[in-house]
Parts: sequence; C-alpha cells; structure tokens
Amino acid sequence: MKITINGGHCPGLDSGAVGATGLQEAVVVKGVMQRVAGYLRDIGAVVLEVQKNELYQITDTSNRFGADLFVSIHCNAAVNRAAQGTETYCYSLGGQGEKLAGCIQRQIVNSLGTVDRGVKTAGFYVLKNTDCPAVLVELAFISNPEDEVLLADAGKRDEFARAIARGITDYLAGVS
Repeated sequence: MKITINGGHCPGLDSGAVGATGLQEAVVVKGVMQRVAGYLRDIGAVVLEVQKNELYQITDTSNRFGADLFVSIHCNAAVNRAAQGTETYCYSLGGQGEKLAGCIQRQIVNSLGTVDRGVKTAGFYVLKNTDCPAVLVELAFISNPEDEVLLADAGKRDEFARAIARGITDYLAGVS
C-alpha cells in the first residue's frame, strides 16, 4: 500500500493560517504529517511525505509515486473565532474518498473529543487532481482559542496523528 501524506502549506514560504499566539498552520501540520507517516510505516505502508508550495507539485509528485491513497492535513481558520472542530473533505460523496474521510473523521472526533463538523465535499485542487481516493483533513480551528491550545500541544498533535493513521487503517480494513 502506497500512501501520500501532505502537510498543507510550506514552512518558510507559506505559513497558512496563523493563530492568535503566532502558531503557524504549516509548522503544526508538518509535525502531524511526519508522525502519521511514521505510524503508517510501522505497519508496513510505503509512505511519501510531501509539503511543497505549489499545489500542482503536490499532486504531480503523488501521482508519479503511484499512491493508493492521498491525505492532506490542514488547520482550519475563520473570521468567527467561535468556529471550532474537525471536518474532513472529499471530492464527491458515494465513493472511496467519502469512506476514507468518514473513517478519519470518526477517529479524530472520538479520540480527541473535537466538535464534529462532519464529512463534506469540496473541489479543492488536491482532491480533484490526484489519481486515487483523496481527502483533506481540517484538524481544528487555529483561529479558535480552545482549538489552538490543542494544536499547540505536542502530545495532542501526536493524538491527531495517531487518529489519522487509525482512520486510514480502518478504511483499509473495510470499516465504515
């Protein structure tokens, strides 16, 4: 099984969303990406970690790798600082992307107790331009003070990573 894990944005070039404390999305998701990849390698998966500035570089690299699954990891942000929780996106409902999104969403919400914002569809470039089932995970809202505390905590970031890895293994095991 070949799996691409993408940390959204690119440290040093594109910070992504930034929390009130200065916490940068690109830095948070890089660490989560690395941990997810490590957990998946521990169970024998061949994993590509990719965190590039240009979206086409991400999808082209994953497609050349021949990924069977693609997971992009992000932190959400909103003008309304009360917005919080986890949501996972797929390109369309009814397919393997939705199944994978559901498995990851359930694991994160059940493990970390984040607000369940559900599985949603979007035409995000990385979902539309990968050659395999693809999802984009919004861990939590970096713009929300409570969620930012979760994202800033190294132990909680590890829990997010473990939950994503378990969601992937649930999907591979046919758990729905």
